[in-house]
Amino acid sequence: MQRWRGLEQLPSGWGRCVVTIGVFDGMHRGHQQLIGEAVRRARERGLPCVLVTFDPHPAEVVRPGSHPAQLTTLQRRAELAEWLGVDVFCVLPFTPELSRMPADEFVHEVLVDRLHAAVVVVGENFTFGHKAAGNIDLLHTLGQRFGFEVESADLLTGYTDGVDRREPPVTFSSTFVRSRVDAGDVAAAAAALGRYHRLEGIVVRGTGRGGRELGYPTANLSTPEFAAIPADGVYACWFTHRQRGAQEPERTLPAAVSVGSNPTFSGTERTVEAFVLDVDRDFYGEYAELDFVSRLRGMVRFDSAEQLVDQMARDVADTRALLGVE
Repeated sequence: MQRWRGLEQLPSGWGRCVVTIGVFDGMHRGHQQLIGEAVRRARERGLPCVLVTFDPHPAEVVRPGSHPAQLTTLQRRAELAEWLGVDVFCVLPFTPELSRMPADEFVHEVLVDRLHAAVVVVGENFTFGHKAAGNIDLLHTLGQRFGFEVESADLLTGYTDGVDRREPPVTFSSTFVRSRVDAGDVAAAAAALGRYHRLEGIVVRGTGRGGRELGYPTANLSTPEFAAIPADGVYACWFTHRQRGAQEPERTLPAAVSVGSNPTFSGTERTVEAFVLDVDRDFYGEYAELDFVSRLRGMVRFDSAEQLVDQMARDVADTRALLGVE
C-alpha cells in the first residue's frame, strides 16, 4: 500500500481511482463496511482504491481545544486500511486554508483535478467544505457535473453485549466508541470496533510506588496527547512489545493494567501501568501496545499497602481467567 502525505506525492501519470473520504478515527465496523465497499468497487473496475483522511482532526482546527479523544493513531489507521485492501492511504493536512475551502472547490481540486475520481464512496452523513456546507445531495450533483459516481453507504447499527434487545440498536460511530471507552466499557467498545480498543506508546520510568517494591513491577505507558484512555480502573489486557526501531512486534503477553492516579499512595498524575504476567523484564524504552479486553474493577483507595497487594493478586487471577492463560 502506498502512503501519501498531501496530494503533492501523487505519482506522475496518475489515472482514475475509487475514493473514500473521512477522518476514520477508530476504523470501527461502520468504517470497515464503508471501506470494504470502496475496495469492492475498485476491484470491479480494475482501479486503485484511495482512502483520504485528515490530520490533525478537523475539529481542532475549526475549534481549537476541541480535539476529540483519539481512538487510533494515523499509523494504526494505515495498518488497518492496508488490511482491508486499500491501495493508497492519503493524509491531507487539515489547515485553516483547507477548512475555508468551499464545498464545490474541494470537490473540483481534490477529487476531480488531482485524484481523478471515478467513484466516491462515503457515509450517508458525510459533510465537506467550509462550515460543512456540502452534503450527499450536493456531492451527487457535483458528480454528475464532473463525471464521477457517488455511492453513499448506510450507517451500520447493531447491539453490544448486555444491551436490551428490545431497545433500538446503536449506531456504530467514533462518538459511540469514545463514550464506551470513556465509561470503561471496553467490551462494548470492542463490539463496535470489531477488535479490542488499543493504547500504544513508549514504556517510560514510573514512580516505583505500587510496582516493583510491592512485587508487581509495571511497564508505564506514555500515550499520545489525545489518546482515548479508558476510565480509571483495572483491566485485563494483551501487551504487545517491540524493541525501539524494530518493525515487527516481539511477542504478545497477558497483563493486568491499572489506569488512574494510584490513590493508595496519594498519586495525582493519571497513568497507565501494565503488570505483565510471568515475565521478569524491564520494558523501558520499548514500544508497546495494550489491547483492552475487559474491565475488572474500578479504582479504589486502600488503607494499607498490604490490602493493595492482596487485591492485586486477585486482579492477576481474574486476568488469567478472562484471558484463558494459566
